[in-house]
Amino acid sequence: MNKPVDLPIGFSEEEDSNTSANPSFETILSARLSRRGVLRGGVGTAATALFGSAVLAGCGGGDDDPAPAPTETLLGFSAVSKSLLDSVVVPAGYTATAIYALGDPLAAGVADYRNDGTDTQFENRAGDHHDGMEWFGLSASGAPSATAVDRGLLAVNHEATTDENRSSFFLHADGGTSTLPRPAAEVDKELAIHGVSVVEVRKTGAAWATVKDSSFNRRLTTLSDVEIAGPARGNALLVTKHSTTGTMTRGTLNNCGTGKTPWGSFVTGEENWAGYFTRPVGDNAARGNDKSVTALNRYGRAEGVASRHGWESAGAGDIYARWTNAKTGVSTDGSDDYRNEMNGMGYVVELDAYDKTKPAKKRSALGRFAHESAAFAKPVAGQPVVCYQGDDARNEYIYRFVSTALWDAADANPADRMATGDKYLDSGKLYAAKFNADGTGEWLELSITTPAVAGYATYPFADQADVIVNSRIAGDAVGATKMDRPEWCGVHPGTGEVYFTLTNNSNRRVEPTGTTQLAPDSANPRVYTDIKGTATSQQGNPNGHILRLKEGTGTGFTWDVYLFASESGAPGAINLSSLTADQDFSSPDGLVFSPSTGICWIQTDDGAYTDVTNCMMLAAVPGQVGDGAKKTLSYSRTAGGPLAVDTYVGKTPTAATLKRFLVGPVGCEITGLCETPDGKAMFVNIQHPGETTAQANIADPTKFTSHWPGNTGYGAGGATARPRSATIVITKNDGGRIGS
Repeated sequence: MNKPVDLPIGFSEEEDSNTSANPSFETILSARLSRRGVLRGGVGTAATALFGSAVLAGCGGGDDDPAPAPTETLLGFSAVSKSLLDSVVVPAGYTATAIYALGDPLAAGVADYRNDGTDTQFENRAGDHHDGMEWFGLSASGAPSATAVDRGLLAVNHEATTDENRSSFFLHADGGTSTLPRPAAEVDKELAIHGVSVVEVRKTGAAWATVKDSSFNRRLTTLSDVEIAGPARGNALLVTKHSTTGTMTRGTLNNCGTGKTPWGSFVTGEENWAGYFTRPVGDNAARGNDKSVTALNRYGRAEGVASRHGWESAGAGDIYARWTNAKTGVSTDGSDDYRNEMNGMGYVVELDAYDKTKPAKKRSALGRFAHESAAFAKPVAGQPVVCYQGDDARNEYIYRFVSTALWDAADANPADRMATGDKYLDSGKLYAAKFNADGTGEWLELSITTPAVAGYATYPFADQADVIVNSRIAGDAVGATKMDRPEWCGVHPGTGEVYFTLTNNSNRRVEPTGTTQLAPDSANPRVYTDIKGTATSQQGNPNGHILRLKEGTGTGFTWDVYLFASESGAPGAINLSSLTADQDFSSPDGLVFSPSTGICWIQTDDGAYTDVTNCMMLAAVPGQVGDGAKKTLSYSRTAGGPLAVDTYVGKTPTAATLKRFLVGPVGCEITGLCETPDGKAMFVNIQHPGETTAQANIADPTKFTSHWPGNTGYGAGGATARPRSATIVITKNDGGRIGS
C-alpha cells in the first residue's frame, strides 16, 4: 500500500489504533543502524540450535510441485542491479511493455486519454493506482478457459490516487483544490478512479494489448451497489440511509491485494478505507458515547480527525454526505443518516470476472479490517476451504477463515460461481494468530461463544455479526499477536506452507512509551534506527520481514521467518538473512507464487531504501519451515538490564534461490502479479510512479520526478508526460517461462 505525502492533519495512512494489551514479548532492546552500515549501539547475535532440518525444496517440496521443463533452470537469469532510473529494468533476455494505464478507455465512444487533467468519463476508464490482479482465461469463442494463454481477462484493483493536501493532483488540469469545500467536479473524478476494473487482453503475434470495446470490460467504483453477505447481512450495524435493511452498501474502496477462489471467482481486499471518512467533533456525545465510539476509535476514526480527500465537502448529495460518518439523524437505527457507513467497508469482496450481470458481494464472514490479499489453501475433497489474510496496519493481526461447508471437487467449475461463493464464504470460523516464543503458534477462534470474546469488558459484543464487523476488537479480546503490518500472503503450491509479508513497523521500540508502541517479540524481533542518506532516521523495523507458517493438527502451527529484509551491508544483527547486493530489499509487500513454476515473487513498497534504489521485485525458490536456525538477539537498555529474544531464521538464500528480477521507475511501488497458465506472459502493476512530485510543480513537467510510461512512448505526453500507474506485460525473448 502506498504511503501518500503531505496528508491532512490528523490523517495517517499507516493507521495504528491497536491500544490493547496483547502480547509483544517485551525482551529486545534497541540497536541503531547507520544507512551505510555503521552500528551505533551494542547488538549481539548468537546462532544457537538448529531449528528443524536444513532442507531446501527445489520449487516446492511435495509431489504436486510445478516442475521445471527439462531444459530450464529456475532463476537462471542474471540478477538486476539496484536502479534509480525512471524506467522498468528487467534482466537481459526479457521485455517489459506497458499495456493498461490510468485513464485508458474501456468502452466504445470513450476518447483516448489526453493525460492533461481535462479527461472525463472515468467510470469507463482504467482507474488509478493499479494494485492486486488476477488472470481469467478466455477461449477463442469467449468462454471461460483454464488453459487459454493468448486471450483472457485481467481483474485489476485500483487502490487509491496520487495525492497531496487532499487533491489527486495529476488527475486535475491545475493540480486540483486542496482547501475545503472541494469542487464536486474534482471529487466525482476521484470517486470514479477507485475500485476494480475488468479488462480483456489479447495476444496478437508477439504483442499484447487491451480490447477497448470488449463486452467483458467493466468498472466497480465507490458508487457501485454491492451486496452484504454472510453474518453481517441485515444486521443493525449495517443499516444506513442508503440501505435501511442493512443488506447493501455503496461501492468498494482502497482495494489492495487480491485472490482467486478454488471455484474461479475474483476476490479483492478493502485495505486502508478508514481514512476516507471524517467524524466531526461532538459526534461522540451525539452517539451517547455508546460502544460504537469504542469501535470507531479502534478502527482509526476518532472524532475530529480529517478525511483523506475531503469528499464529504463537495455537496449535500448522499454520494458526498456518506463520507461524514456521524449521527446526524433522529432515528434509533441509523436509517436516516450515515452513522454506520464505515461498517460497510473493510471486507473481502467477491465478483465473477466473467459475468457482469452478477452483483459483487462483500463476504463478511472473513472479517472486517484493512484487508490485503486473500490466499486460499489447495482445496481437499471432504475438508473445509481455508483462506488466509492479513490486516495491514501497525500492530494488527493475521487471520484464517475455515468454511463450514466441505469442499466438493465438482465445485471447481460451477455453473454459478457467486452461488458457490455463498456456499463456502458465508459460513465458517474466523481465527486470529498467536505466535509463541518457541516457534509454535495457535489459531484463536473469534466467536461469540469464545469466553474471552463473550466476556470482553472493553466492548460488549451483541452477536456473531458484531464479532465479525469488529474483528480487530475480537482479536484484542483473545490475545492475538500484534504484527508488523501484515500485508500480502501466499500459499506455497508444493508444501502448502503460508507466507506473510510484514512490510515494516515504525512503532516498535525497545522501551515503548504510550499505548501504540511495542517492544519486539520473537515473530517481530528487530528494533533499530536506520539512517536514510545523511539526514533521515527511521526507527522501529523499517525494512520488514517475511514470515511463514506450517499448519499442524487442530489449531496449532509452527513458524519461522523466511527472510529478513535488509541492506546487504548492514550488520549481521540486522541482516539476519545474510542478503547480498543482488538480493537485498526493503519493505516486502506483494507476494505471489507462480502456478506454473512455483517461483515466489516478492514485491516492495519501500520508503526506507529509496535513496539507493527504486522499488523492486525479486524471484525466490524458498525452502520450508524449520530449514534454518534459531538465533538470539541480545541488547542493552537503560533500565532492567540486558535482555534477549529468540527468533527462527530460514535457511540463508543463495544466488540460485533468491535474486532481484525487476526494478521500477522513480517513486513507484511494485504490486500485483498474475501469469498466463503456461507461465510465458507475466502481468505486473507499477503503482504511483512520480508520487514524490510536489503538487505545486504540476504546471512544470521538468519538475515531475517521473514521466513513466509516457517516456517509453505509451500514451500521450511523451518525455514530459504526467506519470500514470499502469500494468506491464513481461515476456522472455526466447519464448520461455518467466523466471527461468
